[in-house]
Amino acid sequence: MGTIAENLEHVRAQIAEAARRSARQPGEVVELIAISKTHDAERVRQAYEAGQNVFGESRVQEARAKIPELPSSLRWHFVGHLQKNKIRPALPLFELIHSVDSLALAQDINRIAEEEGAHPRILLEVNVAGEGSKFGFKPDVLRNEMEPLLGLGRLSVEGLMTIPPLAEDAEASRKFFVDLRELRDALEKEFNVKLPHLSMGMTNDFTVAIEEGATLVRVGTAIFGERSRPKKENLATD
Repeated sequence: MGTIAENLEHVRAQIAEAARRSARQPGEVVELIAISKTHDAERVRQAYEAGQNVFGESRVQEARAKIPELPSSLRWHFVGHLQKNKIRPALPLFELIHSVDSLALAQDINRIAEEEGAHPRILLEVNVAGEGSKFGFKPDVLRNEMEPLLGLGRLSVEGLMTIPPLAEDAEASRKFFVDLRELRDALEKEFNVKLPHLSMGMTNDFTVAIEEGATLVRVGTAIFGERSRPKKENLATD
């Protein structure tokens, strides 16, 4: 691993090349979310000084301690499993929640947002592989619950997120990225709604995700280096 600045430069170059291969429309942007969970504020500051300003956290308590230590111009996304009792403190911290994984959670966020005067932007997490160990809507459940989700007036539903099964070969993730993109396209048509964002792709497979339409990639290890992982964590990021 190089320095954080060198790592960021390399990741950005890979993003640009993958976007070129995918024949993106002019002006279509792939946004890099630098996953900073478990990394201290000083390492985040190094990334910020290298030009990165969007970061992802997966634990509200960790983010609440870290964010005040850093410049207010940083932007923060929440990428982990959001527990009901963490919704209220999360709302003022994060501009986008990637991981709304059930109608019940969305309803709780909507209710608390109304109490707080907030208008959260969210993505819907889809368990496209049907893994029992992961959170997320099953595709058929999401279709059935899309109408009530869109009826939650405080929430802005901006797209979908997925976490493919862990694999060493990036190509193994491709079919799951295709599935998410096709599900998004079908939902847009069926419900006459725009869902511009696809949050998919991590350190091992983000270039493949971009080739299949990702607009947000969640990259941590390739920027900050290895970190320890709690055994039961929902690995929404890498």
